[in-house]
Amino acid sequence: MAASPVPAHLNTVTPSLVCTPCAEAIDFYVHAFGAEEISPRMTGPDGSVGHAEIRIGNSVIMLGDEWPGAPTQSPTTLGGSTAALFIYTDDVDALWKRAIDAGAEEVFPLEVQFYGDKSGRVRDPFGHTWGLGQSVEDVSDEEMERRMARFYTDAAD
Repeated sequence: MAASPVPAHLNTVTPSLVCTPCAEAIDFYVHAFGAEEISPRMTGPDGSVGHAEIRIGNSVIMLGDEWPGAPTQSPTTLGGSTAALFIYTDDVDALWKRAIDAGAEEVFPLEVQFYGDKSGRVRDPFGHTWGLGQSVEDVSDEEMERRMARFYTDAAD
């Protein structure tokens, strides 16, 4: 039987995070975001995680420890991150509190944004940035343009 080109539990684009120490990051994501570890960890002889998978809501994220000579590094090694992940939820206030209580650091405050989401950003203890949000208003394209223009005008002042 031929294998599917995309594993059944994954999407065409599935994020993969380098987290060091990965085992601690998985524990944090379970506690902070309600993640569920869905596959057995593939570990090296030293206990480092070569591959693991978690699910948050209906999304899977692959994770692993940083490996010497690998083409990707952790945000801790890089001194920052080039991407952010975003979690939509039906109770962003509760998720925000849970993440902060678990040790996430506020990057941008949780507030209603011009585009109709109540959202903010946090940084986890492993250097990854997470947007947490909840849609609270459907905004038309025309209204979005008006609000965005006002947002950028106010930001320039």
